[in-house]
Amino acid sequence: MSEEKYDLVILGGGTAGYVSAIRASQLGKKVALVEQSLLGGTCLHKGCIPTKALLKSAEVMRTISNATDYGVDVEDFKLNYSRIKSRKNDIVKQMFNGVTQLMEHNKIDVFNGTGRILGPSIFSPQSGTISVEFENGESELIPNNNVLIATGSQPMPLPFLPFDHDIVLSSDDILKLEMLPKSLVIIGGGVIGLEFASLLTDFGVKVTVIEAGERILPTESKSIANTLKNDLTQRGVKFHENTQLSESQISIDDSGINILLNDETTHFEKCLVAIGRKPNTDDIGLNNTKIQLSAANHIIVNEFQQTEDKHIYAAGDCIGKLQLAHVGSKEGTTAIEHMFDEAPLPLNYDKMPKCVYTQPEIASIGQNLEQAKSNNVNAKAFKVPFKAIGKAVIENVTNQNGFCEIVINQDNDTVLGLNMIGPHVTELINEVSLMQFMNGSTLELGLTTHAHPSLSEVLMELGLKVENRSIHV
Repeated sequence: MSEEKYDLVILGGGTAGYVSAIRASQLGKKVALVEQSLLGGTCLHKGCIPTKALLKSAEVMRTISNATDYGVDVEDFKLNYSRIKSRKNDIVKQMFNGVTQLMEHNKIDVFNGTGRILGPSIFSPQSGTISVEFENGESELIPNNNVLIATGSQPMPLPFLPFDHDIVLSSDDILKLEMLPKSLVIIGGGVIGLEFASLLTDFGVKVTVIEAGERILPTESKSIANTLKNDLTQRGVKFHENTQLSESQISIDDSGINILLNDETTHFEKCLVAIGRKPNTDDIGLNNTKIQLSAANHIIVNEFQQTEDKHIYAAGDCIGKLQLAHVGSKEGTTAIEHMFDEAPLPLNYDKMPKCVYTQPEIASIGQNLEQAKSNNVNAKAFKVPFKAIGKAVIENVTNQNGFCEIVINQDNDTVLGLNMIGPHVTELINEVSLMQFMNGSTLELGLTTHAHPSLSEVLMELGLKVENRSIHV
């Protein structure tokens, strides 16, 4: 058993976990963090960072392929996937080393093992003591005053199509491929599936996307989903929406997977199943606590991430809100500040930015027009096309179909949400996030001087358009 009692033990060293550990250390608390794999979690090793590294290489490939449109003739270029993977691994390694140094700098004790929550015992009158099991079979008990669960999530398989890690792949598996497949079917038209569709079609892979729902990206506006679909289709991606697969349509052999689509069997070398993620809440000792789970096994928390056991909190993917790294970080720091009486503001998920790093990029915050109307809000949308913005035309010679749209509550002139598709919108959304956090108005957005030429002028024009004062549209 650990000789010292910790103020806080965190289960999980992903983004939510290690950010929370640092915040607790800043408050002068003694912190232990338990991670069974590598610090940084899914985001650093299997998600955000490696996929964005691949997407950057795809962007360079696409730019070179279209270089003639910019007046630069390039000959005899080729894709070097081995070098792309090496670059991706170097980026992950550099950031992993950075997180490790942060733990040392903030004097956070890291236990590399599997952590489980114990019930009340002679060591503690309340549940929460953490048992850590190490790879060598040894174990250690970590007594504490508080626990934060940040165990994250993992890819979800289809019931009739389990991952075999060879032909049927998860998003984890596809990042480990040594060679690109000639053809790939992606089951699931959400964010993960479409980011891989975008980068792999730019790498020359023949990609098909199968979506069970009415359309891809069901949480984004229809116009944005259609704009992305049209762009990807022009680049070679095939789509089958509203297509529910069954076991009888699928067969696997040594050369790949065969799927019956529209009365015709199509062969694919690999299959990526990207239908969502399930929380890592099994076998972590929740049965020893009062913690309640949802039907999907997510941990139920209050507005400050607190569970039914008041000294145990949870944050990140395991609570099933917005499964985004920056949201998990915010949930974690909110939990820490509430845990140690710092009076934080509760999260407003309508003010959390969401990004899709396809080409073109997508970013949104709050409600789109369809969502607002479904909530019976007297909403109206205003739109500015990127082709009205000089810097956007310079950036995107080959694609000028992007736009920025703001949704207003006409009863009180408040901003309900904003969504956009186009160049570098995953950066532009942060200006909108600040505006929403500060309860800014469309007039303030429109009257803020924006440098010219810049992509962010689209936001100035949008704010002015709501006030019937736009200049270029």
